[in-house]
Amino acid sequence: MIKIQGICYDGKSSYEKGAALAPQAIRKALNSSSTNLYAENGIAIAELELSDAGDFTIQNYLEIQDITVRHLIDASRILTLGGDHSITFPLVKAIHTRFPKLDILHIDAHADLYDEFEGDPYSHACPFARILEAGLVSRLVQIGIRTLNLEQREQARKYDVEIIEMKDWDISLLPEFQNPVYISLDMDAFDPAFAPGISHYEPGGFTARQVLEIVQGIKGQIIGADIVEYNPKKDHHEMTAFLAAKMMKEILVRMS
Repeated sequence: MIKIQGICYDGKSSYEKGAALAPQAIRKALNSSSTNLYAENGIAIAELELSDAGDFTIQNYLEIQDITVRHLIDASRILTLGGDHSITFPLVKAIHTRFPKLDILHIDAHADLYDEFEGDPYSHACPFARILEAGLVSRLVQIGIRTLNLEQREQARKYDVEIIEMKDWDISLLPEFQNPVYISLDMDAFDPAFAPGISHYEPGGFTARQVLEIVQGIKGQIIGADIVEYNPKKDHHEMTAFLAAKMMKEILVRMS
């Protein structure tokens, strides 16, 4: 059973709010009559064993882990629609209770490895620092990164993070994972031309086809994922909503 949950939270966004509105917008695009529910391999997500828990408006950051633990009771895998990237830390804390040996594939323009950002150690710029210091992951691979500074390079060395910067990317570099895999997809991994509905524009990112090839080509058992940092307030003709919905379909089929 795969459980779907929406986490409507952007309380730790550092620049522009709006990601809390994303789960509803992605669901609207997913169910729009302009497209269908089939992934590119010919499997429809309606054919999968899915359970949709709905969307949750979060008032307290600590609620996120509790909600996810509750949903994991009757599900073997979970896909979360965010939300800003701060939600990934409590999500992984919850999933670690089920999968203590876990690898993460993090697809993003930003490494999100700051020890703290603007005085908040739980900022959306910090989730992977918290995940690593808590020992929740065996291997962290980050791809699409194109904003590394000195502090984050030092953090990557400290925690032995494998970073393939966008300037060096080639699909042949996609690693094979030995442990169960969690995918964290930040929508600003895409070039803004493909995903204008984001808060932090960082040109030079992935095309839609490149990320589809990554998801379709992952070697390993995918047990969870999140799609985060979509900001409907910044979107253009719902382009980013439909892209997130397509990625949702492809990830769900791979999880199954």
